[in-house]
Amino acid sequence: MGLIFFLILLLLLLTATIYGLRQSAARISHIEVISVDASLSGYATSRMQGNYFGIIPRDSIFFFPEESIRADILSSHNDIVAVSILRNGFTGILIKADYRVPVARWCGDATRFNLEDSDLRLNLVADCYFFDTDGLIYSAATTTQPINSFVVYNALPVDDDPIGSTLPFAKDFPAIFDFARQLSTLGSQVVSVAIHDGEVDNRLASGTRVTYVLGREQVAFTALVSARNNFNLADGSVDYVDLRFDGKVYVKPKK
Repeated sequence: MGLIFFLILLLLLLTATIYGLRQSAARISHIEVISVDASLSGYATSRMQGNYFGIIPRDSIFFFPEESIRADILSSHNDIVAVSILRNGFTGILIKADYRVPVARWCGDATRFNLEDSDLRLNLVADCYFFDTDGLIYSAATTTQPINSFVVYNALPVDDDPIGSTLPFAKDFPAIFDFARQLSTLGSQVVSVAIHDGEVDNRLASGTRVTYVLGREQVAFTALVSARNNFNLADGSVDYVDLRFDGKVYVKPKK
């Protein structure tokens, strides 16, 4: 008799719980989005349709499919790095999207390094892509200004859709970009950085190319500063500066 009473009580509790979960007071009716893209709410609305096992509503504030909503947004938006989903009372949720920060524009491999600067600027948006601090290419470039104004050339391992690919040497980018920014203080801005064959080429707005060995940024910059009084990087009089040999600076004047 005690077992029967316990089972009846359990059934009543289960029925009451399901009844309570199906009431509007515990179901999500409002979705707030903190993002430039308000349409992100559609991913939640889509995922919260129907019921679990035909009984428990998927829009229940206690059982809504948070992970599925997050996965859908991230898989559809390469420019979003993280998604937070928070409960807002018993009838609402808040979706907050954190976007990737564009570090610079990637414009293909080093074969484009020698394009005229005017041609490069005409194609910055059409042929280039943004990448983040991890070197992940996540979207076609727009008119948004990235952290670094110079463009980057670095061949991908395979000839495939760049979006979703990670650039080689991404771990070296901080030192490479620091060198480019330091170089820009010597009279002419760096407009492009090309990484190839273990070397780095920096092209200045003046037209001068500065080349050094990848990973030897500090040595190269020290040598450059020590010899800077012997040439002018700002007036276009120098074709290239070669810093690939420790303690030596080779300069080729323009003819």
